[in-house]
Amino acid sequence: MPIDYQKLRNRVFPDIEQTYTWKDSALYALGVGFGHDPLDERQLPFVYEQQMRAAPTMPVVLATPGFWLKEPDSGVDWVKVLHGEQSLTIHQPIPVGATVVGRLKVTSIVDKGRDKGALLVAERTLHDKATGALLATLEGLTFCRGDGGFAETPGNGPAGGDPAPKAKPATPDRAPDIVCDLPTMPQAALLYRLCADLNPLHADPAVARAAGFKQPILHGLASFGVAGHAILRTCCDYDPTRLRSIGLRFASPMYPGETVRTEIWRDGARVQFRARSLERDVVVLSHGTADIGA
Repeated sequence: MPIDYQKLRNRVFPDIEQTYTWKDSALYALGVGFGHDPLDERQLPFVYEQQMRAAPTMPVVLATPGFWLKEPDSGVDWVKVLHGEQSLTIHQPIPVGATVVGRLKVTSIVDKGRDKGALLVAERTLHDKATGALLATLEGLTFCRGDGGFAETPGNGPAGGDPAPKAKPATPDRAPDIVCDLPTMPQAALLYRLCADLNPLHADPAVARAAGFKQPILHGLASFGVAGHAILRTCCDYDPTRLRSIGLRFASPMYPGETVRTEIWRDGARVQFRARSLERDVVVLSHGTADIGA
């Protein structure tokens, strides 16, 4: 059965509230590679409670609704979904510890055609409960491979569904201005899963092999955090208040223990980047952009 466009487009999500402490902030930072060199005093504030700061990409694991597409009333063939793109806009510095509220809504559903799948875009805002301040806005694009053709049913949404998202800028056709290599730990996925996503694909070798991988893979949002770390390191001098936004496309799975080489092109305050597994020479993140403050 095709997805119900109106039902999914207008789905009402309950607010998600989460209280976290400096230990959660440190665990997230460790999971995306901060503190790999424990003598690097620029990284230490993200993992050590003295004068601590939260990693700016941490909102991806705060007040999340979980894998809601798996719920039967979503109508989505959840077995065939892939996380395609993710973006994050940071409005205020992320607190080291707080109670936050996440609010989710579906903003568009694109019908790519029968046998071509559909695109679902959802927006989540993150608010400080105590002050009501908007901390961050996140947008995730999910590729629903089994749900194309829904708009062919009369009355099931506009022709073709909603307009397709704006195309992301192509990678510059020149050598990068900056290259940043960051190692990941073999146990990186085991650490990161404690922050948000307990999918056994990231922990159980048997589950990973059944899914066609040689071993458990790193979470896509963990690789997002590693790329954010690279931008923070090379373009922001580890000042999290300077990273205003970051977005990218997930191009290929990554394995824990691999080195992430982030290739960066600068154009004033605007940055473009991509990341690859250095060991396999495979692009794992593409079409990356970031905005850097002064």
